[in-house]
Amino acid sequence: MADAELRRVRSKFVDGPSTELINQLLDDLLEDGVLNKGEADSIIEENNSRANRARALIDSVIRKGDRASSRMINLLHRRDSTLVSDLGLKVLKEEEKGEEQEESIR
Repeated sequence: MADAELRRVRSKFVDGPSTELINQLLDDLLEDGVLNKGEADSIIEENNSRANRARALIDSVIRKGDRASSRMINLLHRRDSTLVSDLGLKVLKEEEKGEEQEESIR
């Protein structure tokens, strides 16, 4: 479900985040174990432009599946809720009991 959300907004996402936001997301995803150091370094070193880094980041997370995609969406929401709203992404919020509830951000 979350991976489908990222696929849906992929082309818009590529134009959205700043270089600083991409670096923050890479750090967050590395810290959370979604990406390993080699993957994060590869995204930075192999992509010269901001758009290519954004593309490589979202593609890497989508390939890792729904859980990784959900984590990226939530991290993105924490870092830049305006971009999440502009993209029309659905954010999964965790309930107190550990259940997830879908919330549309518009």
